[in-house]
Amino acid sequence: MKRYRTRRNRAVLVRRWLGQALMLLVLLILLVLTMVPLAEMVRQSLQGRGTLWERAVANYTAGWLAIRGYMINSAIASLTTLVGVLFCSSLAGYTFARHRFPGKDWLYLAILALMMIPTFLTLIPAFMVVNDLGLVNSRWGLILPWIASGQVLGILICRGYLEGLPEEIFEAARIDGANELVLYACIALPVSQPILATLAVMNLMTTYNEFLWPLLIISSHSKQVVAVGLREVQGSTAAYLVACLPLVLLFSVGMRTYISGVTSGAIKA
Repeated sequence: MKRYRTRRNRAVLVRRWLGQALMLLVLLILLVLTMVPLAEMVRQSLQGRGTLWERAVANYTAGWLAIRGYMINSAIASLTTLVGVLFCSSLAGYTFARHRFPGKDWLYLAILALMMIPTFLTLIPAFMVVNDLGLVNSRWGLILPWIASGQVLGILICRGYLEGLPEEIFEAARIDGANELVLYACIALPVSQPILATLAVMNLMTTYNEFLWPLLIISSHSKQVVAVGLREVQGSTAAYLVACLPLVLLFSVGMRTYISGVTSGAIKA
């Protein structure tokens, strides 16, 4: 009997080891498939005359000079949008999570129903609204619709996170004389930093890579964003890599916080 158990334990360990080895092999293959296009872009960006260092400096300097204006425009629009999305989503999420009012559930369901509407169906109505407001070919024509479109997901994850907080914390603060603004600014926002960081990374990656809406709204090269501006530097692989650097740095720096926010949001849910 003891020998049987030993063999059974060995078989379980072998199966577990084989499963882990197979998983690592699959992840390694996916990593290679992901890195091959990037490596090819780096190789193409270093083509030219001279030494490797001279080619790198010349190509990447030219790429930066060609794309820097578009990158600055994208940074301004994306960061301004981020501030609006974080503020409005956290405030609305706090209201839905910690307060009761007539029609609350129906209003929340109506907001969630907006997620089922494809973005392409809203392009023409959104353009008509922006045109009526006189915001065509302006940064606000990008920023305001981006803030509005980022609210649905933001409210969803902020409400889900804030609903999981103990009510005793807020009740104790109310007994001490704190009003709703203090509760929101001093309790809800600080404890929501992981989920807000997750929302920030998702929003920045979305707006920075946005192509169709800027192409429709912005007609001036001096106000155009990087996703559309890359059309003007076709053939400059170095410019493409320079344009990707902000997102690579953003995700590299914020990856731990991003994963922490996703995990904590899943636990709260």
